[in-house]
Amino acid sequence: MVVTGSVRPVEIGLGLQSDKAIGRYAQLAVLAEEYDFDVISVFGDLLFQPPIVPLLEMAAATRRVRLGAACWNPFTLHPYEIAGQLLALDAASGGRAYLGLARGTWLGSIGLTQPRPIRHIEEAVSVIRALVTGDDSGRQGSVFSLAAGTRLRYRTGGHEPRVLIGTWGARMAEVAGRIADEVKIGGTANPAMVDVMIQRISPGLQSAGRPARAVGVVVGAVTVVDRDGALARAKARSEVAMYLDVVADLDPTVTVEPELITEIRTLVALGKHDEAGRLVPDEVLDLFAFSGTPDQVAAQAQALIDAGASRVEFGTPLGLTDQLGIELLGREVLPLLRR
Repeated sequence: MVVTGSVRPVEIGLGLQSDKAIGRYAQLAVLAEEYDFDVISVFGDLLFQPPIVPLLEMAAATRRVRLGAACWNPFTLHPYEIAGQLLALDAASGGRAYLGLARGTWLGSIGLTQPRPIRHIEEAVSVIRALVTGDDSGRQGSVFSLAAGTRLRYRTGGHEPRVLIGTWGARMAEVAGRIADEVKIGGTANPAMVDVMIQRISPGLQSAGRPARAVGVVVGAVTVVDRDGALARAKARSEVAMYLDVVADLDPTVTVEPELITEIRTLVALGKHDEAGRLVPDEVLDLFAFSGTPDQVAAQAQALIDAGASRVEFGTPLGLTDQLGIELLGREVLPLLRR
């Protein structure tokens, strides 16, 4: 945890993809806790392992680090099910779980549409909070409801979950200002987006009578750190190429030539990820990934902290291997951020 002059201390976390063998998550979580990372998130990306699988494994292997899915999706999983998984994680971790929700992407590939995403997220938070805390007064929503008297039929932790909403959008950010504790911008390392999100959250804070900065801004992106900075950046380019066409359109502070996006998208569709990555310019790479030597990655993270981020989350693949990435981040990047 980085202590600053702001209202809340800045956390440093890791984001893991749920694509690893069972047993590997515990090893990585123990290593992360040894290096004193504050949070470990597991992505809830489509067609990967459900995040509860690695989260429960990591909960059993750790004692301090906060844990959560970034994010669960109420279009693919009913809030009742999310509440149950959150409670299981909270019990297994001794109260260290947080609730992450987002609308998700690419659900059309499994035949799902995403109507009224803001209503889905807002009502999901309300239903999950009621179930987790044992509030049986009922919830009457247009998407999700609870009949009065409805309670879970097992013991719950009873405390309000810490809520994170994943979004880039202004309307969802305003909702987060009213009901959440954190907003996560996934897939960016751009300091300018922190202020954009703070401004987008502000109307919700004001309408709910909440103080400024009551909602933290979490920034996370692909990370590749290595002492061979050129090699790390080459790997990061290939990773960024796979999602650049999505995130570039979401960032109002960045303009990437449409012709470049089209060329990169075409190569990615053909499976030519390295070739696509070589087209990503340095200045674009630095906006959408953490990459390079430990000094370079630390400088990127510090710029986000200086911009007002409440948490910086280094995401998969972390390094040339995940273990080496955690070791370099923990041993060489964290000390630069905490000095």
